[in-house]
Amino acid sequence: MTSLATSSLVPKPSLRRRAERGLFGLVAGLEWLGAIILAVLFAVVMAAVLRRYVFGGGYVWSDELAIWLNVALVAVGAPLAATSALAMRLDVIVRLLPAGAQRLASVFADAVAVHGSLVLACGGASVVALVGGSSTVLGLPEWLRFAAFAVGGGLTVVVVLWRAALDSSWPAALASLVLGIGFYLAAQSATGIFVETPSLVAASLAGLGLILGAPLPYVLLAGVSLSGAFGGLLPEPAIVQNTVSGVSKFLLLAIPFFLLAGELLTAGGLAERLVRFAASLVGHWRAGLAQTTLMSSVLFSGASGSSVANAAFGAKVMAPALIARGYPPAHAAAIVAGVSMLDNIIPPSIAFLILATATNLSVGSLLVGGFIAGGVLALALAIGIHLSVREVVDAAPKASGQERAKSFIGALPAIGLGVVVVVGIRFGVVTVTEASALAVAYALIACLALRSLNIGTVFGALRKSATEAAAVGMLIGASAPFAFLLAVDRVSDQMAGLVTALGGGPYAVMLLANLVLLVAGLFLDIGAAILLLAPLLLPVAISAGLDPIQFGVILVVNLMIHGLTPPLGILVYVVSGITRVPAGAVFRAVLPLLATLLVALAVLCLGAAAWPSFPPPFKELF
Repeated sequence: MTSLATSSLVPKPSLRRRAERGLFGLVAGLEWLGAIILAVLFAVVMAAVLRRYVFGGGYVWSDELAIWLNVALVAVGAPLAATSALAMRLDVIVRLLPAGAQRLASVFADAVAVHGSLVLACGGASVVALVGGSSTVLGLPEWLRFAAFAVGGGLTVVVVLWRAALDSSWPAALASLVLGIGFYLAAQSATGIFVETPSLVAASLAGLGLILGAPLPYVLLAGVSLSGAFGGLLPEPAIVQNTVSGVSKFLLLAIPFFLLAGELLTAGGLAERLVRFAASLVGHWRAGLAQTTLMSSVLFSGASGSSVANAAFGAKVMAPALIARGYPPAHAAAIVAGVSMLDNIIPPSIAFLILATATNLSVGSLLVGGFIAGGVLALALAIGIHLSVREVVDAAPKASGQERAKSFIGALPAIGLGVVVVVGIRFGVVTVTEASALAVAYALIACLALRSLNIGTVFGALRKSATEAAAVGMLIGASAPFAFLLAVDRVSDQMAGLVTALGGGPYAVMLLANLVLLVAGLFLDIGAAILLLAPLLLPVAISAGLDPIQFGVILVVNLMIHGLTPPLGILVYVVSGITRVPAGAVFRAVLPLLATLLVALAVLCLGAAAWPSFPPPFKELF
């Protein structure tokens, strides 16, 4: 009798295989559709760039079409942002629970994802019915953008429940659906309880969903939605409108392009040429291979802008080499994770693009600040590696001048990409988005000229980059209504009042800001933390006399360090997953590098806080 009851709850093997194939086909179809949209997006932007710089004109429709394509890319990737490895789930706490409690938490986490997806689906449908008019240049109906998110939200419900049924059981998936609908209906009802700061309710509910292991973008949407029952000022259609507006920015097109450029460099073998060049420079030092890993990361940073991409590359290429050379596996993984944080500091940096989007700071100035901060952090990591690696002697013979020149020439195509991008942006030759598109064209041409790419690897890079870009875009879009709620509740003014109580000087502001960021970074993805906290902290920093660019750079540095700290520690988890080294062992092994990075952060903070008192002639030098 028991076996019969159990078999009724679990799909039969043949049915399960069909269900798995069906889900795999749906996910693969969404990834390929995203790849096609990204390819078309690249073609549109590159056509506009060539028209502008070669023929001295431009296409009136190109910018608007590119933005609409980016909206479609994010909408297509919405289901993947809820179920894939890019879902940004904080499941460390859940894994500490007993098995039964873990299953219950999984049901509630999927219910939160269903709630957030229903907000997109139903809210998007409401906007479609309400909005009128056509786009300024293309003449397309405005409702199409919102319809894309409505479809994306509906597909997310399907994918989340399908995945839950396969990972757990159909009854568990049904329970998540019922709970998700219940949360959604509760958000539409008035409780009669009016809270003075609804954003606090949204943050508390979102925090609970995050602890349960729900995907971060949908946690934010669900939290804002539920705050409406307590006096929140964002009805469901407004939430979707804010979400779509959040991703409808031309600057954000640079994110998928930089990701694609990094993927092409890796797939085309140019990243490995950077490694050989780095080895010729520092391979003869103490802990030579570890220092080579650091130098490779510095060089790769100038072409990628994605710490996760660098961590994945290092885990596949450098970690096995370190282990073979005698480094303990956990130590090797920690070195790769530690040095990967530089990619979001040294330009071009996706984190700085997100910061510029959230605060309207100059991207070019942020890139210059990133160079300086990246140099300080790289020095700190070099010292940390030198002091922590004692039991391994792996110094290689010192490379000759001829060997260095040969490896430099081999790495020149990859190095040249970073130089072209950063110089073009800094001196205003091209916009950030144009520079990112040129980076893709540069990487594609360089790899094809070297015959290190084929059609299959190009489409694979497009598919992976589109998936990652859609996940980042979904997070940016979901953060927009939450940030709006924080602005309405004047949280920034309250924070300014707290700073005034502490003295209001640059040192007090810097201390408070770093404490806030150090706590928030433990639980928030860096993108979400930038989007939510930067608009709150930056006005306070400016009022205290701090330079906004320097403060923005420190904000990114602080949050990137959290890529190495539990419980979120995304860089540690990426390296751990690829190398199969337990994450706990990697977190322990990375402590020496983490300590040197915190010292470097303190040095940067002291310099930024003291900057207002520096004499003008000294400032002019920088």
